[in-house]
Amino acid sequence: MFSNKKLRNTLLVVIGVVLIVILTSPRISIFGTDGGPKGPGSAESQALPVTAFIIQPERIDNRIRTTGTVMANEEVELRSEVSGKIVQISFREGSRVAKGDLLIKINDDELQAQLKKFEAQLKLAQDVEHRRRQLFESKSISPEDYERTVVEMNAIEADIQLYRARIEKTEIRAPFDGVIGLRYVSEGSIVSTTTRIAQLQDVRRVKVDFSIPEKYAYTVRIGDPITFRRDGSDHVYRGSVYAIEPKIDPVTRTLLMRAIADNDDRQMKPGAFAEVDLVLSAVENALVIPTQALVPELQGQKVFLYRGGVVTPQPVETGVRSERGIQITGGLAMSDTVITSGILQIRPGMPVEISDFITL
Repeated sequence: MFSNKKLRNTLLVVIGVVLIVILTSPRISIFGTDGGPKGPGSAESQALPVTAFIIQPERIDNRIRTTGTVMANEEVELRSEVSGKIVQISFREGSRVAKGDLLIKINDDELQAQLKKFEAQLKLAQDVEHRRRQLFESKSISPEDYERTVVEMNAIEADIQLYRARIEKTEIRAPFDGVIGLRYVSEGSIVSTTTRIAQLQDVRRVKVDFSIPEKYAYTVRIGDPITFRRDGSDHVYRGSVYAIEPKIDPVTRTLLMRAIADNDDRQMKPGAFAEVDLVLSAVENALVIPTQALVPELQGQKVFLYRGGVVTPQPVETGVRSERGIQITGGLAMSDTVITSGILQIRPGMPVEISDFITL
């Protein structure tokens, strides 16, 4: 009896072992090392896909980006030098005028009458002077009498010049070539020296006023190139600095300067907002990386390099920033591969794989 029970227990143990071997044999084939699928703990499954940038020599500009205001090359608000009634308007609003063109004529009837009066008096005075000179030359009259006649004639000539000048002030002429704007008077209007008549602007060239921070005040020179764009347009205009304010604004700590540029297409309007780029210097063959690759640290800044399939941190020193990237002045070499994505996930020594290369 005892012997049979012991034999039955032994058989049960053997059967159990065989069942365990049979049940575990599929797992051995799945997780074995015979070239089948890799498990989640393998090194290859942890390689993070990232984008990268290969450093190549680039030109980078040290530039200032600021805002400015466009102004006409020449601009004047037309006003009369004398008071009176407008009798003639000789321009069309929005039209081009040439220097010297008559724009406004103010009534000058009284001045013309006075001018004719003095012109008649001058003719008589000239005849008197001619006769007195003959008498003086024959010593029939004293020098004082002749000089008195000359003075009277000169006084009349001065009055004639005075009234001609007053008559000239009744004519408003274009002081330069340009485009005249809207008029604010009509024929028959009574104007004074404070009456606004119209504006005349020369827009064949435009000026751009802008300010730069004080720290750059000593690096900008007359003739430095600028580029600028008006709001809502991608067209780039090119000009150059031609005047610099000699004083730094003590309130804003900025320096005001003015550039000038051609405006052949007449698309840049005075008063427009301008986005200005002022190039201070250019660095050739610089090592430039995308700004997103730079990682700030307490001790400075670093980047992550791709070397041998793993992440390698590298401290760097930076220089000039631009729209496209940032210059590296120390810590990197030409052809280094800088990781540009997944910066928050990667760690030193972590395996990564490059999914794509980007360019500046």
